[in-house]
Amino acid sequence: MKTSLSLTPDERIQIQFNNLIRLSAGARQVNLDHSTIKSKQSGGYLSSTKGRGMEFDEARLYQPGDDIRSIDWRVTARTGKPYTKLFREERERPVFLSVDLRPSMFFATRGVFKSVQAARLASLLAWSALRQGDRIGGQIFTHQTQREIKPQNGRQAVLRLFHELIRAEKEHSQPAQTSQQTLAHTLMRLCRHVKPGSLVYLISDFRGLDASCEPHLSQLAKHCDVVLIMVSDPLESTLPKNGHYRFTDGFTDVTLNTANPQRLENYQHRFQQQQLKLHQLAKKRTIHSYFCSTHDDPIAILCRKN
Repeated sequence: MKTSLSLTPDERIQIQFNNLIRLSAGARQVNLDHSTIKSKQSGGYLSSTKGRGMEFDEARLYQPGDDIRSIDWRVTARTGKPYTKLFREERERPVFLSVDLRPSMFFATRGVFKSVQAARLASLLAWSALRQGDRIGGQIFTHQTQREIKPQNGRQAVLRLFHELIRAEKEHSQPAQTSQQTLAHTLMRLCRHVKPGSLVYLISDFRGLDASCEPHLSQLAKHCDVVLIMVSDPLESTLPKNGHYRFTDGFTDVTLNTANPQRLENYQHRFQQQQLKLHQLAKKRTIHSYFCSTHDDPIAILCRKN
């Protein structure tokens, strides 16, 4: 498997299908067990969803010792005899990968573009979900569009996710024709498409995270296990000192003078506050959070235990 140090220049700035395929080997080290300790679900998972983590199978006549909470009142009322619901264990659950490919993700000064790192993280998680027998779906969101991918089983579900990542990346080369979608709007759509009991990963730099996002994250966390992965570049946390630096997104240029110490301090403070906001929000809602730099090994990040 290639590390970020061994990638070609093109592979560092573009999502490459073959690179995502190669990550299947490294995914063996990744365990998708980020669950909160609430109600047990089969397959070793712990789920914050209401219910048993079971699927209804059939109803049978009530027997002494049956849990009265499992009585099927509709069948009981219809037949005049007490019936109990029987459940079978769920052997799989949807893993939903929401990946940010907005313009701010196409940036890096070290390692790989944030967009590439996000795709690598999503790839590792998708391969791991496939190995564990889970269904794989997702959401890819750009400055103009959101694409939802219905969770499905098998290798084809993984490959479909990869193709959608590459397809969405191509939109970056096109200027926005309409007003850009907010992070809150993306999270609202995510709530509509994710089914209760899912394991949801949101991989983003979380630009635009504000109070309007919290209700949607709260709603997700009530019914799903949620993991937030913040991707950032070292320059976003600390600017170099004493110099003029030119930045471009391909459409506009910005020159930054870093000779002012107060400006440097304010810049660093804003980034720290953004990280703190995400951490506090995650802690408040019992959501797991990870922080991944553009030069980090994504496998090592996903293998960390919070």
